[in-house]
Amino acid sequence: MCPWNVKFLQELAEDSPFRAREFIAGKDSITLARNILALDQDAFSAAFRKSPMKRSKCSGLQRNAAVVLANDAER
Repeated sequence: MCPWNVKFLQELAEDSPFRAREFIAGKDSITLARNILALDQDAFSAAFRKSPMKRSKCSGLQRNAAVVLANDAER
């Protein structure tokens, strides 16, 4: 592991604005990609409310999730 990452590895406070959102936290890339592809606009808006992730829009995030799954299938 990179020494820089070790130096700053710490548990964030429950109320930290930098904690991973519940929708994302603890998921591997394949699971997260599948969950993103299953989102409709309302679920996307709820999951990423007040988040910069909304800039990508649901369709952009889903496009990227499809690429993740396609790359995994090629392995």
